Amino acid sequence: MGYISTFRPSVKREAEKNKAQWKTMGPAKVAVPSPKNFLQKHSKEPKLPARKKEQDSKKLPALSVPRRTDHPVMGIQSKKNFINTNAVAAITGLPKKPQPIYVDRRQGDKYLLETSGLVPKYIKKKDYGVTPKYVTRRNEEMKRAQKEYEAGILEHLKKRAMKQLSDEERRSLLQGLKKNWEEVYREFQGLSVEIDTIPKKIYKEKLESQMKQLEHDIEVIEKHKVIYIANE
Repeated sequence: MGYISTFRPSVKREAEKNKAQWKTMGPAKVAVPSPKNFLQKHSKEPKLPARKKEQDSKKLPALSVPRRTDHPVMGIQSKKNFINTNAVAAITGLPKKPQPIYVDRRQGDKYLLETSGLVPKYIKKKDYGVTPKYVTRRNEEMKRAQKEYEAGILEHLKKRAMKQLSDEERRSLLQGLKKNWEEVYREFQGLSVEIDTIPKKIYKEKLESQMKQLEHDIEVIEKHKVIYIANE
């Protein structure tokens, strides 16, 4: 006989407990709706809330004045000194500017001066909003000076225009750089094996720097077939 776990009964009990009725045999039998409860017309339309009672609608609005039967709240006092506050406000406040007025005769009525037409209004001038002549003249002078400056710059650039090296000049320049490199390399080869003094060390570094610069120039010229140089 094979091995039987001691937890077998509890596992079976737990499985039966959690087993649903419709797990293997389909859903449980439910009650069929009655034929009398059929879908009626307008039954799914939203309905308005119930109307409030007429008593609520006849309530009077809140009055802005107290009623005759209301009593004021007593015992409330303020510690603010209104005399000192008003005095400080009067001293520190800006004086009110008087409104300009005019009268038609000595004992006549007063009228506002702003709308009388006696004060000149600059927005009513014929040339209001028109650019003054001196501003137009200055703008033209500035434009002319800018054009002259740009023309001078273009002329200067034309004088210093770059020219293209011909194939023969490029070939001769490349040969000269290689010849210089060979001379510097020959001097470098002639150095002593032991560099034991500062002058020898400086001279060696100088030769190495010259060889490095010549190698860079040779590589640039060999890489680019078209070369431009500036006119001096």
